[in-house]
Amino acid sequence: MSIATTLLAEAVHHTELPMPSFMYGVVALIVFLFLGVATFSYRDVANRHAGRAGARARTGSGQETGH
Repeated sequence: MSIATTLLAEAVHHTELPMPSFMYGVVALIVFLFLGVATFSYRDVANRHAGRAGARARTGSGQETGH
């Protein structure tokens, strides 16, 4: 048997995945949805503080971010 035949025989051997391949996409989708919800929960947090909103209104800067 030649070296090429031995290498080819080794290349055919594969290992089983721990779960079906489409489940990796499902897991990734769930992770990204969780991260999206966590990011969305910080939307408009600065306006929840009455002191900052009042100070911004008094300065008349018109900038929403306070920079």
